[in-house]
Amino acid sequence: MGSKTILNGFVLLVFVGWLFIWVMLPTPTYKNSWTPHLLINLDSTYFREQGINLLLFTFPIMLIAAVSCVYLHLYSKSTSDHSSTNKGREYFGSWRRPRLVMESLGIVNAVELIFAAMFTLLLIWSLANYIYISYRNLYIMNPAEKVWMTKFRSVALRLGYVGNVCYAFLFFPVTRLSSILPLVGLTSESSIKYHIWLGHISMALAVLHSVGFVIYYAVSNQMIQMIEWSSSYVSNVAGEIATLVAIAMWVTSLYKIRRKMFDLFFYTHQLYTLYIIFYLLHVGVAYTCMILPGIFLFLIDRYLRFLQSKRSARLISARLLPCSTFELTFSKNPALTYNPTSILFVNVPSVSKLQWHPFTIVSSSNLETDKLSVVIKCMGSWSQKLEKQLSSSPDRLQISTEGPYGPSSFHFLSRECLVMVSGGSGITPMISIFRELIYRSTLQPNTKVPKVILITSFKNTTDLTMLDLLLPISTTPSNISNLDFQIEAYITRENEPQQHDHNNQLELASKSKQQLLVFKQNPKDSPISAALGKSSWLWLGAIITSSFFMFLLLLGLVTRYSIYPIERDGKLYHYSAKIIWDMFLACASIFIGTSVIFMWQKRENEIEGKQIQNVEIPTNPTNSPVGNLCCTERELESLPQQSIVQATKVHYGARPDLKRILFGCKASDVGVVVCGPKSMRHEVANICASGLAQNLHFESISFNW
Repeated sequence: MGSKTILNGFVLLVFVGWLFIWVMLPTPTYKNSWTPHLLINLDSTYFREQGINLLLFTFPIMLIAAVSCVYLHLYSKSTSDHSSTNKGREYFGSWRRPRLVMESLGIVNAVELIFAAMFTLLLIWSLANYIYISYRNLYIMNPAEKVWMTKFRSVALRLGYVGNVCYAFLFFPVTRLSSILPLVGLTSESSIKYHIWLGHISMALAVLHSVGFVIYYAVSNQMIQMIEWSSSYVSNVAGEIATLVAIAMWVTSLYKIRRKMFDLFFYTHQLYTLYIIFYLLHVGVAYTCMILPGIFLFLIDRYLRFLQSKRSARLISARLLPCSTFELTFSKNPALTYNPTSILFVNVPSVSKLQWHPFTIVSSSNLETDKLSVVIKCMGSWSQKLEKQLSSSPDRLQISTEGPYGPSSFHFLSRECLVMVSGGSGITPMISIFRELIYRSTLQPNTKVPKVILITSFKNTTDLTMLDLLLPISTTPSNISNLDFQIEAYITRENEPQQHDHNNQLELASKSKQQLLVFKQNPKDSPISAALGKSSWLWLGAIITSSFFMFLLLLGLVTRYSIYPIERDGKLYHYSAKIIWDMFLACASIFIGTSVIFMWQKRENEIEGKQIQNVEIPTNPTNSPVGNLCCTERELESLPQQSIVQATKVHYGARPDLKRILFGCKASDVGVVVCGPKSMRHEVANICASGLAQNLHFESISFNW
């Protein structure tokens, strides 16, 4: 048995045990049998009422996160696509096949359905057991109160308990530098929908919990309780503030509002810090320990992102295309590697100091070892302002970056045939895949490269120039002669190619000319590097371990020498003061542990950055041969560009018949990757889910939920 299997088994065992505790928590067995024994054996003057929950709910996930870092460091290379066996891939591929495609839920596969059903059952199980226990003790709770009122209050209270289960999972999907998500083949982008699902459920429970208590206070003439900040029990005011903040975040995150008023959604969602503070003040220290792991790991990630974003990236050039699209090319540390379809978050202070936007990295870290490129399509006010600045040909543009973040594996590259379906700016992930395949077909002759079919839809002819991005800007032309590919481009808003005379052809060629801006280098700018250097996963594990144990040490000392002496003498230590101590100590531990390791790695990155020479970029603007596909005469500048033009077939006034194309793929192993509008993703998912073609293996890429 290999160490990889042992680590996998250990992590799985701890996770199953952690879930089992959640299942047992609401039962009479846990309350009446387990809790007394746990109190006897785990009673400590160092942790008091937090001790049990720290051990049962916090420690297992922190252990999993630390062990996962070691696992990912040791086996990051072996988890690549070509290392997995076909048998294992096919087995799990059937579970990843779309099973449910709905407007509200999106594309859901079998694994997601199973886990969603299990989680729903956990919520129902928890609520039923909580109510069962409380109903057995109605008269103990308040003998003088009417039975129906006591029952009503009990249900409202238990809805809040169940909501705590959702909050225990809520922050894992939005932790970008997570060691837990890659272990199950997820990225923070692909798991955003789980955050949305959990957000809807938790908000529904929170609203029912809050409204229930408002009704209870009204009918029992206790409305004064609404403004109570108790020193011995939960704070009602803190809960009300948390609920109001959460409702604002929830409403502005709804799809239609988020799409039409993104700035409103973005800035309102930054209130999550305020929400976390008041929510924890409301639930108290014991329940905080149940949801602490997700928040703790999220805060580590958030602080790391803040530290990384303080560095200005070295922007080398910008390639402006005539279709309101531009490619930004940065200098990068050659030691930085990432997988195809990875993303980079970009901030341009001159456009907006607060907004960060994710963009697909189109370069291949193997093919372009010293450069990193992202493509931006002008679709909103932020990108339009940035394009306007670039059009003025500035000497330098200050940009900060976060990332890259990406999938831990890319198994679809080892298929026999790869069909890439894109719409509009959805072609950008396909560019990164195409460039990676160029590298494999050229510099890895022993690696099997799939036949590639790229199906892409554009609105107008000028959008065809985006196909120029399939080839990187380089002084050495890429060799794509070993790559078997074809491109089917569809122009949906033009019915036929325009016929041009010689003068019109020259005019079109002029319009299709790319503009290349080369920026002056600033010594303060640095190449893009991994936030924690070469051994990122190991250093992340060190941060998680050191921060958590520092938190436990400080919490134990504060409890033993500040809180316990007061409570030992029979005095009351303010209920909210305890959670304030927890929040302060957690933040202080994260700040110290993360800062020390990041600064150490920053020095190493700066030494390596100084050794990186200026990247050579061709300075002459180039024509866009692909952009002239509609002309009767095509100007071809190089063999790679000629190959792309010859492999491209343009269809006017039509949309791709995806069912005919996909069912027409006769290879035994066909990977289908789609990125584009929701309707396109759902159409492809329905085709792959139909069961009429078992050789189709679906993969969706989306940043729009």
